[in-house]
Amino acid sequence: MSDIYQNLKEMNLSLPTPPPKGGLYTPVQAFGENFLYCSGCGPDQNDGSTVIGKLGRELSVEEGQEAARRCMLNLLANLDKELGDLNRIKRFVKVLAFVNCTDDFTQQPQVINGASQLLMDLFGPETGLPARSAIGTNALPGGIACEIEVLVEIQ
Repeated sequence: MSDIYQNLKEMNLSLPTPPPKGGLYTPVQAFGENFLYCSGCGPDQNDGSTVIGKLGRELSVEEGQEAARRCMLNLLANLDKELGDLNRIKRFVKVLAFVNCTDDFTQQPQVINGASQLLMDLFGPETGLPARSAIGTNALPGGIACEIEVLVEIQ
């Protein structure tokens, strides 16, 4: 099993500060014996800014993929805070992703591939490629480009 922190370093990435909550909820909720459900995270960029805009209008698929990648890094930051060690993740079970897009935009799966690629690169395909849904929506809080939530199994 590879070390996730070493993989982050080799990819020239670091975990951001966990994003501030946008409402009354728990960022990570444990259930059962070995599962964590992570509330949705947006594409905060750890400098106080976030990726705003609609896919199919202001943002390209590639910009959306980077926004999805930022969402996943924020989710990993929340998981790291909760677990203390991302190497405790046995597998990502489910990803649910929402893409802020125009009515005729149909490339939601390609946008969310930005997040999926990050998980696969960091954790490998067996651990990092979960079941997934990518849904288009007409609006997201604050006009963010996308929001992603995850369900993980831990050891």
